Amino acid sequence: MRIIVDANIVFSAILNTNSKIADLLLNSKGIFDFVAPDYLLTETKKYHKKISLISKMPIDEVLNVEIKVTKPISFLSGIKIPVDYWIKAEQLVLDIDPKDTPYVAFSMFLKSKIWSGDKILRNGLLSKGFKKIINSEELYQLRELKRGK
Repeated sequence: MRIIVDANIVFSAILNTNSKIADLLLNSKGIFDFVAPDYLLTETKKYHKKISLISKMPIDEVLNVEIKVTKPISFLSGIKIPVDYWIKAEQLVLDIDPKDTPYVAFSMFLKSKIWSGDKILRNGLLSKGFKKIINSEELYQLRELKRGK
């Protein structure tokens, strides 16, 4: 099952590699196929210093952890996504958070759910009838179900 990974998931995994989020990213091979727009890497780079301050990790350690937690994610260019998906995605998130346009466009084009911890995004999309969004607890339960636990 393909899952679109939102940047807040990667931030959370970097900040706590022992979390359920990090566990899902690092230990779901063969169950989930994690995909993200290459824009996610641009977004994380902007916050390296902030992550370093919050986590009290030196920048080089933040970078190493980022490499580890993003390894299971396939990063794709948005160039292959037709313009009409971008337009629909932008319209959906315009009054929620325009920075989430790539995730929604990828979700629509790849017919996949967005994994996000952003409650404003989730509630905003659900209120507009967009149901292709999943939170960490739902994803964890789905993984355990697929594992037969």
